[in-house]
Amino acid sequence: MPIFFIKKEIHIYNSIERGNNMYESIRNRIIEEAMCMLESKKTIREIAKESSISKSTIHKDLSQRLQEIDENLYEEVKEIIEDHKKVRHIRGGESTKIKYLNMKRKG
Repeated sequence: MPIFFIKKEIHIYNSIERGNNMYESIRNRIIEEAMCMLESKKTIREIAKESSISKSTIHKDLSQRLQEIDENLYEEVKEIIEDHKKVRHIRGGESTKIKYLNMKRKG
């Protein structure tokens, strides 16, 4: 049997075996990310930088996968994410201002 078919069968078997359940390590990672956000109010970007995981993955973990794991935890994290979205334009403007002030001092 060609390797392609073997890999395909293994993939199908693994998909059936785990069903809608996520791997335990992924579930643990998602819960750790959520707890980090709740305890420290850090942004998705800060959590991604600390954990060396992409912002896209953290965002998907907290905005989609967490809801399947723990609805109450999801609601709490969702509020923090919404607060961060409300003030991101302010933080972005401050960063730009600091950048140009530093450029002016150097030049």
